[in-house]
Amino acid sequence: MGGLCLIGGVTGFARTRSVPSLVAGVGVGLLFLWSADAIRKGANNGIEGALGASALLLLSSLPRVAKGPVPLVLAVTSASSGFYYGKTLYALSQQ
Repeated sequence: MGGLCLIGGVTGFARTRSVPSLVAGVGVGLLFLWSADAIRKGANNGIEGALGASALLLLSSLPRVAKGPVPLVLAVTSASSGFYYGKTLYALSQQ
């Protein structure tokens, strides 16, 4: 997800010169990559960071779903990853 968000943000900027796409894509992508590294290392807050990144991506893409396939794919993938990380975080909290 991190790499896809980074590539998407840069691509969105290259195509439309949209600074918000660049900032959001790079920001969310870096948050996903940081989270993945924290999860891999067993550090604190990795899953929470990934869940937060999923929520940010979902909330930013939902208003644009009707505008085309890219926002729709972003909404579906962010909802899926948010579900996964939410379920994982819930399972860890029950231990």
